[in-house]
Amino acid sequence: MRINGEWLECDDGFVRPVIRGAILNVHRDWEPALFLVDTGADCTVFSAAILDVLGFDSSASDSRLAGIGGIVNSVKIDTQLRLSRDDGGIATFRGEYAAFTQLEAIDMSILGRDILEMFAVIVDRPSGVVTLIREHHRYAIQSV
Repeated sequence: MRINGEWLECDDGFVRPVIRGAILNVHRDWEPALFLVDTGADCTVFSAAILDVLGFDSSASDSRLAGIGGIVNSVKIDTQLRLSRDDGGIATFRGEYAAFTQLEAIDMSILGRDILEMFAVIVDRPSGVVTLIREHHRYAIQSV
């Protein structure tokens, strides 16, 4: 399985590794979402903006997450996210995911190690590659 991402220039001018996907909303429809590939994040976290679009209850902030920006209120939601595979198929991940409740916490959802650990993660800026691979795909590091 291979899931391809891209290097995206963000509003602040920085170029970051991202993967485009979708999250199942409260009405059982898929909402497009952009995920930052963050190998340092313990878990996948949805931004407050996407939480609002998904329609899940965000009033009962039942947990807090800590990161570079400090400690922020969050909720846990039981849903699914999906990422497109290079062969045209879809990889679906079901689980309980965190979501920030404050807009200023992050502006992009984060794909964390709860999902990334299932893959070899290639984030290669000089070659322009952002890819998750497993099963029938391999990579090699060679001296040239």
